[in-house]
Amino acid sequence: MTLAKGLELLSCFTPEKPILGNKELSELMGLSKSTISRFTYTLSRLGYMTTDKNSGKFQLGSAVLSIGYPLLANIALRQIARPLMSELAEYAQGSVSMGIRDRLNITYIETSRHRSIFNSQMSDIGLSISLAGSAIGRAYLCGCNPTARTQLLNELQVKQPEQWSKHKDKVMQSFDDYEKFGFCIAQGDIRPDVYSVGVPLGYLSNGQLIVFNCVIHAYQAKNDRLENDIGPKLAALVKNLDNFALTNTA
Repeated sequence: MTLAKGLELLSCFTPEKPILGNKELSELMGLSKSTISRFTYTLSRLGYMTTDKNSGKFQLGSAVLSIGYPLLANIALRQIARPLMSELAEYAQGSVSMGIRDRLNITYIETSRHRSIFNSQMSDIGLSISLAGSAIGRAYLCGCNPTARTQLLNELQVKQPEQWSKHKDKVMQSFDDYEKFGFCIAQGDIRPDVYSVGVPLGYLSNGQLIVFNCVIHAYQAKNDRLENDIGPKLAALVKNLDNFALTNTA
């Protein structure tokens, strides 16, 4: 339980809240400040947290990166997919990302962005996004076997009731969309200015289900561009990678 709480504490840090103090962590975790202080002291000594010089609060330390690197290094598909992802990102003038599931979210393990400065905050490795609210999350659900999908849908209803209530209709619609188009669609469901399509690749031999998305700004999605252009191109990219995913161990 101590280990679990320590990992949960590290998960409190987000791109929106990269710096947190003991009081804020105490409120987020529902633990006393004295307990949080013991955690932050130990995690800081181990390099998983560091102190922000300006505020005296905490932020993630470099040791966090060393934990994730072995995972990334052992997914060789990232290197194979990178040039194809970059090509599509440039064409779409958006971003293309590869993701895996982390509990009820999808975490990006590879991403390519169009060079525009407006895309700098759109996607990046390590970004975690809602399973129910995103095209890539819905694509993951479409790619699951029926038993796993049912289990995840039940988890969403129980553990994220507000998210489920907000997105359930579009989650269910995504199954029809995937059968009809070969990809899932999200139109401003998390951020009104961001539209995306998502496609599942399938399971690697290590058991990871890999999914891809292409994200563009809302103003770029005129004339059904997602359905008629971006979605089919992402589906074609994933099809090109399919044989590699099915025949390689990483």
